[in-house]
Amino acid sequence: MAAKVFAEGQRIQHLPGYMGIGHLRYPTAGTSSASEAQPFYVNSPFGLSMSVNGNLVNTGYLRNFLDVEARRHVNSDSDSELLLNVFANALNELGKARANVDDVFTALRDVYLRCHGAFACTAMLTGFGILGFRDANGVRPLCLGSRPSTTLEGATDYFLASESVALRQLGFSQIVDILPGQAVFIRKGGVAEFRQIVDRISYTPDIFELVYFARPDSCIDGMSVHRSRQNMGAKLAKRMMETLGEKKIQEIDVVIPVPETSNTAAAVLAEHLNKPYSNAFVKNRYVYRTFILPGQEARQKSVRRKLSPIEVEFQGKSVCLVDDSIVRGTTSREIVQMAREAGAARIYFVSCSPEITNPHIYGIDLADPAELVAHGKTRREIAEHISADEVIFQSLEDLQAACIEAAEGESKIKGFEVGVFCGKYVTDVPEGYFEHLSRLRGKKGNKTAGAAAEREAGGGAFLIANSGPVNVVLGQQRASEDVLAIRNGVKSPVYREDISLHNIASDAL
Repeated sequence: MAAKVFAEGQRIQHLPGYMGIGHLRYPTAGTSSASEAQPFYVNSPFGLSMSVNGNLVNTGYLRNFLDVEARRHVNSDSDSELLLNVFANALNELGKARANVDDVFTALRDVYLRCHGAFACTAMLTGFGILGFRDANGVRPLCLGSRPSTTLEGATDYFLASESVALRQLGFSQIVDILPGQAVFIRKGGVAEFRQIVDRISYTPDIFELVYFARPDSCIDGMSVHRSRQNMGAKLAKRMMETLGEKKIQEIDVVIPVPETSNTAAAVLAEHLNKPYSNAFVKNRYVYRTFILPGQEARQKSVRRKLSPIEVEFQGKSVCLVDDSIVRGTTSREIVQMAREAGAARIYFVSCSPEITNPHIYGIDLADPAELVAHGKTRREIAEHISADEVIFQSLEDLQAACIEAAEGESKIKGFEVGVFCGKYVTDVPEGYFEHLSRLRGKKGNKTAGAAAEREAGGGAFLIANSGPVNVVLGQQRASEDVLAIRNGVKSPVYREDISLHNIASDAL
C-alpha cells in the first residue's frame, strides 16, 4: 500500500525536507477512522509529530491527566495521541523557547513515568531532529541503521524501523537495536546520540513478532527470524511424534504449509518426519493478511481469494497442514474445508505456536477471548471446530527455546512477552482494561455491521472516504438520508465520520 501511495517511490523525490516519519500499521486501539491515521502532530511546543507501534494500558489515567492537569485537548480515541501529548506537555513544562538534545531526553522521563504498556516510537521535532525510543520491557521492536548520504557528500543518513530488512534493502548497515528504556536522537546534520532514559525492567520482546509478523529475512533483537522458524519446525516435529505416535506419523503422506509465514517451519518439520514437502496452496499475492479484517464473513471470503489448492497434491492423501498459529479458527476451518474439497482423506493441522487463549494487549489486534477458538476448549474440541482430524500445538517452552536458540551469539534475552498464550503479561494490567478492550472491539464490530446494512439498503453503494461527499448518486443519497445524516451526535446534510469544529461551522454558514 505504501508503494502505491508514493507511486513506487517516485513521489518521495518531490517531498521537501531532509527528514520525515511514517506509519504503516493498522489501528489497534481507538477506531479505523482516517482521523486516527498516524503520524499525529501537535504544533506546540516546537512542532511535534509522532508514530507509535504498540498499546498503552492506562489510557483512562492519561486522558484525565491531559484534561485536568496538562490542559491539552485530545482529538481522537487513539492512545498514540495520548502518548504524543504527554511528551509535548513534558517539553512545554521545561519552559524553554528552544529545546536541546538534553531537554528532549529529560522530557522523555515523564513519558516513561506516565505511559504504561508497550511502545516503540519515532518522533520528529520540526527543523531540529528525529527521535526514537522504546518501552522499558522492549516489547515492540525498533532498530537504527546508517549509510553514507546519497544526497550530501560526507554526511550520514539514518533510518529507524521495526525490522532490519527495511534498512538493509535500502543500503543501511551498522544496524543496532534500540534497547528497552533507551532513546536515540539524531540532530539535523549531526550523529546519533543514545541515552538510557529509565532502567530496563526486562528484555522481553513480543514472541508473536517472530512467529508471525516479521519477515523471515529480518533479525529482531539479535534473533534471526528465519532460524527461529526453522527451530519451531524441528521442535514441532518432535511434539508431533510424542503426541500422535509412530503409527499415525507413518500415515502422513505430505506436509503442506499454509503460506507464507509457516513455509520455513513446515520444510524443516517435513525433513524431520522424513515426509515429502509440497507448496500445495498457491497464494494470491494481491490479497493480504486476513486475521485483522473486520468481520468473520470478510475473513472467510478473503481466505478463498487468498489461497488456491493444487488438487493433485491432496487427492486421497493424509495431509499435514502447518500454520504459524490458530486465532479465531475462521481461517483454519476454511483452509481445512478447501483441503477436503481438493480430495484430502485425512487432515492433521499443526500450529507453530501454542493455543492462543488470551487477548493481546500490546499492539496486535487479535480478538476477544470469546472469539479465540482455543479459549476454554480442549485440543479435541478445537479439531472438531475446524473440522480437522487432529490438531497439534507447539508447547510454550519449545516456542521460547526455538527463538532464543536463533540468536546470533550469546543472547541478552531470556524470556518473551507471551501473555496471549498464558495470560501473564509483562506489565501490570489495570482493573477493567480487558472490558475496555472488549468495548472498543465491539464498537468496531458494530460499525462494520452497520456499514454492511447501509450498503445493502443503498443497492450496493459504499463509502469511499471518511469525510466529504458520499460516493452515491443523488437519488440514493436522499433515500438514505435518515440513515446517514447523524454521526457523533451531529446532524449534517452530508455524511462525515470525522466531525470537527471546522466542518460544523461550515455547515452553519
